[in-house]
Amino acid sequence: MTTAQAPIKPRRVQFDWGNTPPHWVPGDTFTTHVINVLHLLLPAGEKWFCEVYRQALPMITDDRLRDDVKGFIGQEAIHGRAHSLVLDHLRVQGIDTTRYTAGLNWMFFSLLGDWGLGPESHAPKWLRHMWLLWRLSIIAAIEHFTCVLGWWIISDATALDRAGADPTMLDLLRWHGSEEVEHRAVAFDLYRHLGGGYLRRIDGMAIVGPVIIFLWTLGAHSLISHDPGAVRSDRPSIRRYCKVARKTGRLPKASYLLGSVPRYMRFGYHPLQEASTDVALSYLARSPAAQRYAA
Repeated sequence: MTTAQAPIKPRRVQFDWGNTPPHWVPGDTFTTHVINVLHLLLPAGEKWFCEVYRQALPMITDDRLRDDVKGFIGQEAIHGRAHSLVLDHLRVQGIDTTRYTAGLNWMFFSLLGDWGLGPESHAPKWLRHMWLLWRLSIIAAIEHFTCVLGWWIISDATALDRAGADPTMLDLLRWHGSEEVEHRAVAFDLYRHLGGGYLRRIDGMAIVGPVIIFLWTLGAHSLISHDPGAVRSDRPSIRRYCKVARKTGRLPKASYLLGSVPRYMRFGYHPLQEASTDVALSYLARSPAAQRYAA
């Protein structure tokens, strides 16, 4: 049974990118594009989440969990659309993301696709269920990182405000981060509800952690190399990331992100041990985009 504290609901927010500059963290191309990688990763990833979850829905026997999974699907679909519109904004600025996003689509929908083991498959039921559980373990591990990143952006990213970062972009990131905190337990609870165990959960994290680092580094390289306003010194590296995060506070420290992995690895771990739903809902209550939705 899910332990989420309140019903999860999608908020059909919209953002206007007309006044958002190419480098929305003024004078900081590196931080701008490191965070912009989110806009590359999320549209394909969250569409894939929704497809896998729709396959799992008929198997859910807990009414509350079923409602939360439906709310999760609704939120993730809106997240994907919101970030895809940022990609359109980047394209107008001359930043081509098509090659990178094509690779992501291949990874999610071919490499992690049904492989003939979807709901309509004639493959043995146990084999279809095992493939579903393995993909759910991947999603649960990704959702751990989205929760941790979401908590950072709503609770510890004031350096971006002090730097004069674009308020519309900050609202998008904090709205999204707040909803990631709000639904942080759903992926984990669904995985366990369908029979997922500890060892497969650890396997999921062992795959997701290194892949996220690789994809994020590759995405930052892609954005900066295609940015007409970038210079050679903007080239990303893990060493530079750590230095910028430590000195400016505009990015989460590597120790903060990597330090969350051992918590996830604990046998008795549950996502509600991370972050705070009340703080997330508090931001959603004052988010300009969410307020327009509520009105």
